[in-house]
Amino acid sequence: MEKFIVEGGNPVSGEIIPSGNKNEALPALAAVLLTDEPVILRNIPDINDIRDMILMLEMLGVQVTRLDGTTWRFEAKGELSERPESHIARRIRGSFLMAAPLLHRVGSVILPSPGGDRIGLRRLDTHLLVLTKLGAEVEIRTGRVYRFTLPRNRFESAPIFLDEASVTATENAIMAAVVAKGTTFLENAACEPHVQGLCHMLVSMGARIEGIGTNRLTIEGVDRLKGCDHTLMADHTEVGSFIGLAAVTGGELLIKNAGLENLRMTRMVFGRLGVETVAEGPHLRVPANQELVIRMELEGAIPKIDDGPWPAFPSDLTSIAIVVATQCTGTVLVFEKMFENRLFWVDRLMSMGARVVLCDLHRVVVAGPSRLTPATITTPDIRAGMALLIAALGAKGTSEIQNIHQIDRGYAAIDTRLNALGANIRRETV
Repeated sequence: MEKFIVEGGNPVSGEIIPSGNKNEALPALAAVLLTDEPVILRNIPDINDIRDMILMLEMLGVQVTRLDGTTWRFEAKGELSERPESHIARRIRGSFLMAAPLLHRVGSVILPSPGGDRIGLRRLDTHLLVLTKLGAEVEIRTGRVYRFTLPRNRFESAPIFLDEASVTATENAIMAAVVAKGTTFLENAACEPHVQGLCHMLVSMGARIEGIGTNRLTIEGVDRLKGCDHTLMADHTEVGSFIGLAAVTGGELLIKNAGLENLRMTRMVFGRLGVETVAEGPHLRVPANQELVIRMELEGAIPKIDDGPWPAFPSDLTSIAIVVATQCTGTVLVFEKMFENRLFWVDRLMSMGARVVLCDLHRVVVAGPSRLTPATITTPDIRAGMALLIAALGAKGTSEIQNIHQIDRGYAAIDTRLNALGANIRRETV
């Protein structure tokens, strides 16, 4: 186990390049199983969840070669195992994305219930819906283990309306439909940037997908897919985290190649908190020492920040927005609609001096500005961990953040990268 010792109170300033999108990398890695030809993936983030996914591919029989720090070559030829390593699969949510690709290649797959952040109920029902609609059969075994088989040796197309716009279930449905017999009509699909990235990768492999970027996809199945060379987009969640970091510490950050097309709602919401961001070509600048004043609604109503499926404000950034709000003049209601346990970290922030009222499972009221003070805190998940790290960097004095493997699951070498910008973060082994 490791922890961070954080000396806060100093501006974090300079230029930073966001990592590749973690939530695009996970389905892209699963998709390499759809073909026996070489696949090159570029801009892969070097984080724990991705390392686990790559390790599972190797153990399934995929030939894996690291070409440089962020570029990998995969070749899934020959015989593949039907069962990803169980103890690794239980650690990450992305392991369930192997269901459709392995069914296509092997005809059967055994998967445990996946891991990931414990931020609330994360249903598997929608995955089972799409896979069975496309011709798979499922047996639920004791110990929360699922065995899928494909009796006709190929997925068969079907009209599908998802019961929720689940990102990972949409990705499983797409990976099954691109190699299914016939044309699949997929409605109420998730359309987040990482879903679009997977679609573009599959199209470069020979898939036929119409409606990319919308919640209605028309997918014409093909007999086989070829290899490809695909570059992942910038991680818009990491970019949003850096915006919050600059605002809280008072530094000036230039976020290079920020993927501005995926930041419209993020910039709008941070603007509601008084955080100015300036587009400079493909880059995004957050000016220093901003006067953070929450923008009131018409007639003086208390403003609200809420999340939702794309293109709404991403749930992964609600934790960051809460920390920023503690440093703003004014009051704001943050309404986390998507996960009932997402807000169960604000007690740590309150122990640092933040004025936050946890109203219920989904809502907090933040009144600011608050003078944050150092504390010893434990992070429960990836996004809360990054939010608490930002809070510690904004608090003058020494804080200790425990359980930092959670942060490492989603942010590559974050201590090294931020130290290069003037932060003082020391990693220690417990």
